[in-house]
Amino acid sequence: MLKLNNISKKFGDFALTDINIHIPEGEYYVLLGRSGSGKTQLLEMIAGLNNPDSGEIWIDNKNVTKESIRQRKIGLMFQDFAIFPNMTVFGNIVYPLHCRKAGRREINHKAEQIAEELNISNLLDRFTQNLSSGELQRVALARTLITSPKLLLLDEPMASVDASLKDDIRKIFRKLNRKGLTMVHVTHDYREAVSLAKRVGVIHKGRIVQEGSPEEVFSKPANRFVARYAGIKNSFRVKFFNEHNTCKAKCDSNLVFNLSDGEYPEEGLLIIKNDSIKIHNNDPLKPNNYFLKGVVREILKSETGMEIMVDAGEIFYVNMANEDFKILQINELSEVWITFQPETFIVLKEKVSDI
Repeated sequence: MLKLNNISKKFGDFALTDINIHIPEGEYYVLLGRSGSGKTQLLEMIAGLNNPDSGEIWIDNKNVTKESIRQRKIGLMFQDFAIFPNMTVFGNIVYPLHCRKAGRREINHKAEQIAEELNISNLLDRFTQNLSSGELQRVALARTLITSPKLLLLDEPMASVDASLKDDIRKIFRKLNRKGLTMVHVTHDYREAVSLAKRVGVIHKGRIVQEGSPEEVFSKPANRFVARYAGIKNSFRVKFFNEHNTCKAKCDSNLVFNLSDGEYPEEGLLIIKNDSIKIHNNDPLKPNNYFLKGVVREILKSETGMEIMVDAGEIFYVNMANEDFKILQINELSEVWITFQPETFIVLKEKVSDI
């Protein structure tokens, strides 16, 4: 459906470099990245608002690299909705059809159909100044969909929507995708990617650094940047070595971990998920490298319960459910033991710099 082949583009001091993305028909693809990573610039090139310096853009097996937005059979919804305040909801929705000189009967039929589908039929005669963010979102989406695009591009679609309305918007997006609409959704929000994407691409400094299903990407991050996006805060710069037929990793603090058998580089990063670490009140019966004594430095509330920062020679971040935290009965400065298993380590074999 959509193919980006070796897309590169300079924007002053910033550049998109060697972007290759292939999205089959009917897929929900989320492009995830921080502000300034290049995701919106890439979306605008797919739409035809900018042309790449090199590379090709294909839609439906047609090279559209130099074609205008009107020739690409795409729908683009902007982050700020770009609603016309001097028009009614009806006027906003049908504006693209007027531009294409559609007949009155077609305009009325399509407006009624799309308004009913998005549950905004009661708003058609209203002006937009007093609409809620969720209503404005639906109006903008209706205007985008009324031309029956084959590809829907969404630029940070949740950014201007109240938190209480986001679930409703997600349901609409899922429904559109289930009907077969191919969707490319740009966001900085990891949770949006997990909840909506069939496949996700992580973009950083103008390059796609990892791509795959949300489970593949966030369970096996390719680098520290992706790990941080997945909420993994435990990453340790280490040197790998073999001692007494055991693979080991030594941190800058001289803390040493035993590893599962395998091939390791001379140095790299060792990553462990926050929820792969357990906290105990008592000294384990058989302490080893995976039973480390530490001191609780900070306790913070999180979306899933509590996040506990433990200093055990290195700083470890541990996720804990509220019920387990209440049973544990610890406070900041409490002495605790943390435990984890070697198979939970993620090893980044390439040398990775701090991001």
